[in-house]
Amino acid sequence: MGAGVMKSGGGGGRRARRRNRRSQQMSEINITPFVDVMLVLLIIFMVAAPLSVVGVPVQLPETSANALPTDQEEPLTVTLTSAGELMIQETAVSRDELITRLQGIAAERDGDRIYLRADGANDWNAVAQVMGALNAAGFNNIGLVTDIGGPTLDGQDG
Repeated sequence: MGAGVMKSGGGGGRRARRRNRRSQQMSEINITPFVDVMLVLLIIFMVAAPLSVVGVPVQLPETSANALPTDQEEPLTVTLTSAGELMIQETAVSRDELITRLQGIAAERDGDRIYLRADGANDWNAVAQVMGALNAAGFNNIGLVTDIGGPTLDGQDG
């Protein structure tokens, strides 16, 4: 009958090669999880960025003015709502306390820049009174916050 020759290793060369491949370390970097994490972080920051703006709801007047340059410090804002309420950042303040609170804040800050957000329903007299209080508290660099896209003085809409 026939005599055959059997290789030592018991089952052919293919299995032995597969075993060697699996036991070796993978030298490639799989960047798919990295890209997934980065995309999730991008979405989180895109959603969270608009929420970091001062959250007091006011209807700002629209002008054609350009945006002011940003500072190193967190911007300090005073808001005058349509109901006539005053707020420092998001904290309600009475008119009697406004100057003393702002003087305390001014002592802790490096700059004298402050932003005034006044609802468009307010009359100019109320806005001017708040600006005078800001000046009396030591803030001489007052920026009026408006929305862009308003009318210009040349008769064209922005």
